[in-house]
Amino acid sequence: MRIAQEASVDAIHPGYGFLSENPELADACAQAGIIFIGPSSSVMRALGNKVSARTLAENAGVPVMPATGPLPDDLATVAKLAEQVGYPLMLKASWGGGGRGMRVIREAAQLEESVAAAQREAKAAFGNDEVYLEKLVERARHVEVQILGDAHGNLVHLFERDCTVQRRNQKVVERAPAPYLSTEQREVLCGHALRLAKAAQYRNAGTVEFLMDSDTGAFYFIEVNPRIQVEHTVTEEVTGIDIVKAQIRLAQGARIGEANSGVPTQKNIRLDGNALQCRVTTETRRTTSFRTTAESAITAALRDSAFVSMEVPPTPVP
Repeated sequence: MRIAQEASVDAIHPGYGFLSENPELADACAQAGIIFIGPSSSVMRALGNKVSARTLAENAGVPVMPATGPLPDDLATVAKLAEQVGYPLMLKASWGGGGRGMRVIREAAQLEESVAAAQREAKAAFGNDEVYLEKLVERARHVEVQILGDAHGNLVHLFERDCTVQRRNQKVVERAPAPYLSTEQREVLCGHALRLAKAAQYRNAGTVEFLMDSDTGAFYFIEVNPRIQVEHTVTEEVTGIDIVKAQIRLAQGARIGEANSGVPTQKNIRLDGNALQCRVTTETRRTTSFRTTAESAITAALRDSAFVSMEVPPTPVP
């Protein structure tokens, strides 16, 4: 903030690092008379916490996965809550993302150790050790919807991205659009995202993330990323909309549907083609078996549009 004030900047774009989801930065910008290019601090607080975001989604009529609230300190109570939701479970940090603090718990014997480890990891990564339990869908696809909102109450979606291929809960391959969705499913999914965004009075760019049950086709809300994401470029490729430029213009007060916003009305936003982004992950491996395993998993995933929960397995280092 000191540098911004000394440089007399008009606005700050926080990128997609940790500051992009920091409501204190948005507050500091407001106090300094600098435009924060992103959602308001109140929206960030409401959606940045996964538990409160779930509550908002439920109130908006958006389907959510069965889950607990923030876990208490008493392990006996935690065990009862786990039984109520039902194993297998996914343990998650209430604040933050990127796979940090996440644990799969398949039986009660794993509960105590997993909760303690997740709390330590969440505290170290996000400064808050709050965690909760969520029902685990074994055969799931991870699909997310890009949204944009202006300061005048207008909201649009830019369709969806598939990001099911992951390594240690980190996205490795992102595709737009998701090739396994029918037109009807796409309308339902994007409708869920807009309903939640409207309930939150969302503005600027954001991503609403869902799990899709591969067996039933049902969608379940996971979280909102109140910022632009690394994979936004695949959406730009298939919609022709420059999302970062739109962020800046919407923050300046431009209205969606008007030429100076760079964002058409919903009926004029169309999909054109397909786009794919692959990330390079760096890990210390002394054998070639990891590369071979990873290549095989990703190739199979991209060949088969019906792949589910593709997790590239680690290779033991001798």
